[in-house]
Amino acid sequence: MKCDIIIKDCSLLTPDWEIAPNRSIAIAGSRIVEIGSYAALKEKYEAASVLEGKGKLCMPGLVDAHTHTCQQLLKGRTMDELPMIWSRILVPYEGNMNEHDSYVSAQLSCLEMIKSGTTAFADAGGVHMHKVIEATVESGMRAAITRSSIDIGDFLPDTMKQPMEAILDNNEWLYKQYHGKGDGRIQVWFGIRQVMSCSPELISAAAEKARAYKTGLHAHLAEHRDEVRYCLEKYKLRPVEYLDSLGALGPNLLTAHNVVYSEQELELLRDRQVKIVHCPRANFNSHGFPKTPRMMQMGMSIGIGSDGSSGSNLSLWDEIRVFRSGIHAYWGLPVFDPLVLPAKDLLRMVTAGGAEALQIEDDIGTLEVGKKADVILVNIEQPHIWPTRNLVNSLVESVTSKDVEDVIIDGKLVMKNRELLTLDEERILYESKAVMESLAQKAGI
Repeated sequence: MKCDIIIKDCSLLTPDWEIAPNRSIAIAGSRIVEIGSYAALKEKYEAASVLEGKGKLCMPGLVDAHTHTCQQLLKGRTMDELPMIWSRILVPYEGNMNEHDSYVSAQLSCLEMIKSGTTAFADAGGVHMHKVIEATVESGMRAAITRSSIDIGDFLPDTMKQPMEAILDNNEWLYKQYHGKGDGRIQVWFGIRQVMSCSPELISAAAEKARAYKTGLHAHLAEHRDEVRYCLEKYKLRPVEYLDSLGALGPNLLTAHNVVYSEQELELLRDRQVKIVHCPRANFNSHGFPKTPRMMQMGMSIGIGSDGSSGSNLSLWDEIRVFRSGIHAYWGLPVFDPLVLPAKDLLRMVTAGGAEALQIEDDIGTLEVGKKADVILVNIEQPHIWPTRNLVNSLVESVTSKDVEDVIIDGKLVMKNRELLTLDEERILYESKAVMESLAQKAGI
């Protein structure tokens, strides 16, 4: 029997977040077809290629459940800035991007994500998202992508605003043209940028369109107190209650940030099966500490996002390390609870939790026979990781992006020994520098 790849003699992160030694994985087409000993697989399968796994941990690819590929060329620009960054810098910047800018920015984002072990992402949207999709397809990555949706907000520049009808028409066009591209790796969703920048009519219509097309809905929600104040003053409802009144809460809704919630809002989110995504570094820097331990206690689905690289980078390893420290300091230390956010839960959030957020948990998020072969190999035999008494703990506390050596997405090898096979890294870095400088001038930042 033929297969495409056998990963030979690696350690394996199991669906129970345990480490299984000396496992081999057979991949045929886009899926995992068998997991066992190399001797057994070699007898059964004739592999087109064998990938050496000795000294490496094989685990599910990481899922960045909330990012902004169109902000990649703002790297280093938003740290140490006064509020409101998104209205003063992010939105004006994105509004000045042309198609080529968006394409190069997305290429650089995919390059950075793959090199850090991220195999799938959810993009909250910009203007020229068809170019983002083209770059994503070329990279080999998996993604759920929407476009910008801003139709109100006196505090926002006009460069990103559009009438509701134009936003919905453009989003429908994007869905019809690109949903399912890349051998099914691309999903096109509808979007609600934020309650302060979307009219009630747009929110209701976007939610209805997402249901009609049986696709996802991506929103920023409860990111900061100004948003809560805005909803209370204007609608006499808190943000979650407001979205619920417009029919936007449901299992297909991915909400990013999720910081400022009342207990009643948490119950609503749980009852509607909304997918929660935290962006630890972005939240801790300017928004606050989410009620994550309570959400976990309530059985809510939780994923992790980078929120783009304008203030940091796209490493989800960095996100979970910061997240653990911040949540432990804020929620754990005051009540002397060192287990307020265990390592296994963090690994789950950044893999299976992200898969749930993208609504493809049946295909990715754990290494199991029948699931898509979205896997990464981490070099664990290094002094900052190995030897260890507990590899799961060391994954959270010690692994960095540079420890990811090989990446397989949809059964295809896209990085081997740190070398990208789908993207021209040197060319992308060169073009990105030129585009960054021209964009900064256009946007006046």
